[in-house]
Amino acid sequence: MLLFLTALSAQDIDLDDIRIISDEMTKDSDQNSAWRTGQYPYSAKPKNALELGIHVGSYQINGDIPSGSIISPFGIGLHIRKSINYYFSWRLDGIYAKDKGLDGRRTSVNVLALDNPNLGDQLINQYGGDGVAFRNYNTRNLGANFNLILNVGNLLFHKPNNKWNYYTGVGLGIMNAKVQIDYFDENGSAYNWGPVGDLGAPNTKEKRSRIKDILDGDYESSFENERDVPGLLNDSGKWFPQFSGIVGVSRKFSRRFNLSLEHQILAQDYDKLDGHEWRTTVDQTNDSDIIHYTNLRLGINLGKFDKRTEPLYWVNPYEAALNDIAALKTRPELDLTDTDADGVIDMLDAEPATPAGCPVDTKGVTLDSDGDGIADCEDPEIYSPPGYKIENGIAEIPEPEILTEEDVIRLIGENAPRPTVVETGCGEWFLPMIHYDLNKYNVKPEFFGHLHHVATVMQQCPEICVAVHGHTDSRASDEYNQALSYKRSKAAIDYLTANYGIDRSRLKLMYGGESSPLNTNTGSASHMMNRRVEFRVCVNGDNDMAEPEGASRSVGSGTKVRGNKNSGY
Repeated sequence: MLLFLTALSAQDIDLDDIRIISDEMTKDSDQNSAWRTGQYPYSAKPKNALELGIHVGSYQINGDIPSGSIISPFGIGLHIRKSINYYFSWRLDGIYAKDKGLDGRRTSVNVLALDNPNLGDQLINQYGGDGVAFRNYNTRNLGANFNLILNVGNLLFHKPNNKWNYYTGVGLGIMNAKVQIDYFDENGSAYNWGPVGDLGAPNTKEKRSRIKDILDGDYESSFENERDVPGLLNDSGKWFPQFSGIVGVSRKFSRRFNLSLEHQILAQDYDKLDGHEWRTTVDQTNDSDIIHYTNLRLGINLGKFDKRTEPLYWVNPYEAALNDIAALKTRPELDLTDTDADGVIDMLDAEPATPAGCPVDTKGVTLDSDGDGIADCEDPEIYSPPGYKIENGIAEIPEPEILTEEDVIRLIGENAPRPTVVETGCGEWFLPMIHYDLNKYNVKPEFFGHLHHVATVMQQCPEICVAVHGHTDSRASDEYNQALSYKRSKAAIDYLTANYGIDRSRLKLMYGGESSPLNTNTGSASHMMNRRVEFRVCVNGDNDMAEPEGASRSVGSGTKVRGNKNSGY
């Protein structure tokens, strides 16, 4: 995919059009992961957004009476749309609409009486048997339809996705009609049509305007549902099943918004949506009335696009396959040539002309282990210590300064613990001290070297005796600490005798519990300094101290000494 995007970047293509669908954006992430890695032939279906829309437009009834102008009748409503797949989607529409109509051609009241029997007597009484009137209506409709939409605008072979979409659809629904007519003035009497002039004149806009000036605009009479096909609820009901036919075109402005221009035809098996059913030679229809709804729709895609895609009717179903084909075309052929014979093929070699015999890293670059600018194959000192001046690949390390005892005391402080100096016929030696963990008496591995130094002194100076003096910090009781310091001294002596063969008689086991602290502070570092065993040359009066009371009970924790010089513990 990286190679594919690199190839695209060299062309005049908007890379924002490329939609990378992650595994988490699909309904089966495991399947999509298997497809992406070539272990399954089909990708998973993307999760896609739900569209919520609002629509408004011209709503006109094509019936026996001419509808109003193209603007005055209107409809408004909402829709919800969801993809079934890349081609089909379902859409639930709701609409509220109003329409008015007026016929400028006269109609006999005898015909009108037959058309609306509930008004028959009143029409004849007010207008007379040979009277005429002008048909009109005012309707309010509520409707809902469930539509199946087929779109074809996203079937693309030459670009990633579409800006325009073309669709058609069919559906079924229901409609509620409230239709009223105006044949009587405010007193319930017949209108005086005298100002209209020639009642037989053509149905012109000017004539309809004169008729409208006479009408009081109060549509006081409801039409009567007299027909062979009843409504949904009963014979007098005004709920009707309806069929919808749809054609439209959409323009996408972003992933979130799109705008559509659409025309709907809404048909019912009913011929009284305009309040009149009776057929005459001047009627526009000889069958049921038809509704035409031309509207604009604003669609809003809901949800977060890092978790789902746009609705699938805006997604190119061939995009994934075409992307894979393009990636395969741009994939380089494997070439195992290694010109400099450094073990890294030329396709991956960042240094294709490495000198012969020089070791390289995984990218084929000559190694310089100490970073002194000289390749390992030419460096007289491959691992020069850091921090020193390098001359011809070798670190210039100054001679170490030899510290005297006074220097050590000056550096660590007058009151800091210092090792014991042994002055014998075999030389001067420093005897160290070792420290212990809290409530422990086993010798820690980091002090094995200290005990090795003590053993070396005793082996080279067989005439000396060493006192081994154990101590603790101030925590716990005095009785407990006496027992713990005893075990610490004993553990150090056992280590020396077991691992170095030192005669036990040359080691004097002494202890003092918490009585002789090196540091009287209460911090953790001070406690650690006080948990110790000191080594010094024996003086008059140094003898093995007896085991304190309680030492045989459970005090501290340690490790048994193995009788092998090299084993440690």
